Amino acid sequence: MRIGVPKEIKDSESRIALTPSGAAALVKAGHEVTVEHGAGLGAGFRDADYTGAGATLGDAANCWSSALVVKVKEPLAAEYRHFRGQIVFTYFHLAGADPALTAALLATDTTAVAYETVEDALGRLPLLAPMSAVAGSMAPLVGGYYLAKVNGGRGTLLGELLGTRYGKVTIAGDGVVGQHAARVAFGMGANVVVLGKNHGREAIERISAEITYAFSDEQTLALHLEDSDLFIGATLIRGARATHLVSEAMVKNMPPGAVIVDVSIDQGGCVATSHPTTHSDPVFVVHGVTHYCVTNMPGAYPRTSTFALTRATLPYIERLADGGLAALFVDPGFAKGVNIYGKSVVYRPVAEALGLMSHYRALASLVSGAG
Repeated sequence: MRIGVPKEIKDSESRIALTPSGAAALVKAGHEVTVEHGAGLGAGFRDADYTGAGATLGDAANCWSSALVVKVKEPLAAEYRHFRGQIVFTYFHLAGADPALTAALLATDTTAVAYETVEDALGRLPLLAPMSAVAGSMAPLVGGYYLAKVNGGRGTLLGELLGTRYGKVTIAGDGVVGQHAARVAFGMGANVVVLGKNHGREAIERISAEITYAFSDEQTLALHLEDSDLFIGATLIRGARATHLVSEAMVKNMPPGAVIVDVSIDQGGCVATSHPTTHSDPVFVVHGVTHYCVTNMPGAYPRTSTFALTRATLPYIERLADGGLAALFVDPGFAKGVNIYGKSVVYRPVAEALGLMSHYRALASLVSGAG
């Protein structure tokens, strides 16, 4: 199969969907890999690294003309013209993305396989996990930066000084993002509170018994936000739009100069006052609280992120390259990654979030030809 790896065009996005070693593995298996000129430079990979791995260099059109296109982030409007019924494998986050993307995929009979909804045999999200880990690890660092008075913050240092912990970090969500955020925030020396539904409680408690864990409800969240220096939104509803756990009233009651890092922004955000931002223009202030809502946080660390992403995605790319669409239908977990197929929305949470239930069909019915 011919596999295309176009350059990412999202603001300040320097990740690439495949490392040179990943390309080499695909070429060794008999596949043709086309990488866009300069696509890996931001992550520290030269064009020569890819040609040395057996890949071919081309322009965006060459890459997009492949039967399988692998990316990092969702296609942007300038890329819709390349849709022509191929398989596109990337982070789509369709429930929180521009609805025009879904419309373009449907109109062109392009199969959208989303990293973020692929499941493994245990029901985990193996392709979302690596970037969730990066974003979670970043969140306390970014929050700490904007807490500095010179950056508009309240002047609180997240750190342990002479045996005393300073700064309070409240994290909503105890999954991969929340666990990594808690580990980094606690390691920095902050006082850490994690609010969850007990799913990840044991993992949080293994980090340190000094981390406060509380069952998440509206009253408890509001109480903790009143004296939090940093709030990290780390909630996830698989494939669906995020729920606004934090109301505007809660934001208004936070200390002036506090910081919110809404990692859930890819799916619409879990804070009522959040809206998407970019690495070029990452923050805004509402009610005296700085909001950081960058939709591609791991893009700030493209080299680490590319290695981690390829390690997770390569086995799935190999299966798609070897078996085509059939590879999706023999593995129920892999099949859950399919969001758009046969000019239908086949992932129900996306159809519900976008008001497209009239376009919803169960994937099994389309594959079997039923209905």
